[in-house]
Amino acid sequence: MNRLFGAKSNAPKPTLNSAISNLETKVDSLDITIAKLNSELSTITGRMGKMRDGPGKNALRQKAKKLLLQRKKYESQKEQLETQAWNMQQAGMMQDNLKNVMVTVEAMKTTNKELKKQYGKVDIDKIERMQDEMADLMDIGNEINESISRSYDVPDVDEDELDAELEALGEEMELEGSGWEGEGPGAIPSFLEDENTAVPDFLDDGPKKVKETAQ
Repeated sequence: MNRLFGAKSNAPKPTLNSAISNLETKVDSLDITIAKLNSELSTITGRMGKMRDGPGKNALRQKAKKLLLQRKKYESQKEQLETQAWNMQQAGMMQDNLKNVMVTVEAMKTTNKELKKQYGKVDIDKIERMQDEMADLMDIGNEINESISRSYDVPDVDEDELDAELEALGEEMELEGSGWEGEGPGAIPSFLEDENTAVPDFLDDGPKKVKETAQ
């Protein structure tokens, strides 16, 4: 059976990146071959330009034609390989994009599941009641602030009455000052004088003699 269909290979399957790398290697090899052909063609055409028509020049012309034919084949093969590599690169980009999409979808599923769990623990009605209570408390606080910051009404006072009261207060102060001996600043009230006590030296009027005690 194995002779007919061959044994099953256990070798790892080529990946897309390895296939692209293999194609790029072949393209590089073709570039080297084409460069050699161009070099030979350049040499032959240079020699033909210096030769006269004849069998020798015709032989070089035939050789140049063969080289041109080979170059065309290699260039065609190179173009095919580059096209294949490009298509495989596009497939690789699509594969990468698909992987990114799958990762994004899985992340969204996980996030959606977690959000459902978290939102399931939230009681909207309770939050609304708490908001209403907070609004009521704010209103009460505002009423308290308005109450304690209220200014008391000052009774109306007649200016003439204030002037009369101020004048009477001045007269009372003059009457109280009549108990001082002397005039002006530095006068000593009579009730502070002692018959046996001299006035201190630090007063402006100078010390006074102690009055003689009546015999």
